[in-house]
Amino acid sequence: MGVIMEMLSYPFLVRAFVGGILISICAALLGVSLVLKRYSMIGDGLSHVSFGALSVAVAAGWAPLFVSMPVVVLAAFFLLRITENGKVKSDAAIAMISASALATGIVATSLTTGMTTDVSSYMFGSILAMSPRDVKLSAMLSAVVLGLFVFCYNKIFAVTFDESFARAAGVNVSFYNILIAVLTAVTIVLGMRMMGAMLISSLIIFPTLTSMRVFKSFRGVVLSSGIVAAVCFCIGMTASYRFSTPAGASVVLVNLAAFSGFWAAEKGIQRKNKGERRL
Repeated sequence: MGVIMEMLSYPFLVRAFVGGILISICAALLGVSLVLKRYSMIGDGLSHVSFGALSVAVAAGWAPLFVSMPVVVLAAFFLLRITENGKVKSDAAIAMISASALATGIVATSLTTGMTTDVSSYMFGSILAMSPRDVKLSAMLSAVVLGLFVFCYNKIFAVTFDESFARAAGVNVSFYNILIAVLTAVTIVLGMRMMGAMLISSLIIFPTLTSMRVFKSFRGVVLSSGIVAAVCFCIGMTASYRFSTPAGASVVLVNLAAFSGFWAAEKGIQRKNKGERRL
């Protein structure tokens, strides 16, 4: 408790906690739909697109976030369109766009500024460098993401589980797929500062996979994912402060530990159920 109070006495750590918790919850909620639709690696692909756009922006002297946001949203839209047409499989499309964007960012960096602190922070994460402006932007956009997710919850549920049935019921499947992709793109861009291009996809994948070990309903997995994401982020940040380890990597390792714990709980529940059936 003393460590937590000490951490909260530093304004930059308070900003890191506020921004990180909001982004973690957004990523976890969207991750449920992405994992169930087998689009879990879209976060990795879009993070590389974001890195490419940010690198070009830094090299040109432009505002990184305001350049990368529309670029990543367009990439998400383009990615969905080519996979819906069926000409390119989703995993191949993600790999193609990811590699191309990462190569563009590396070339732009090498030809101009080199690997500066700004570029490195977007590659590997630097949550402690979040400014008050970054936190305000994260808070506003996170509120939009969460609000749209809650407002469109029933439609997202239908599109996630059975697109054919949802289309027959009159749901505009293409619109809601694009909405999910756009919200994911916004969350990815916001999370780049916190986790970096190399680790941001973990915020999308881990909480959902962890929750699915124990909970089986969509609502249960969604609620559990949000809670797991927030708790794991707080524990990871505290561990990072206590042991002087990188914040992003610490959060990922705590998520891995949570997944292992839920997996063990799932096995225990299965053994208990088998024992009861034998009786």
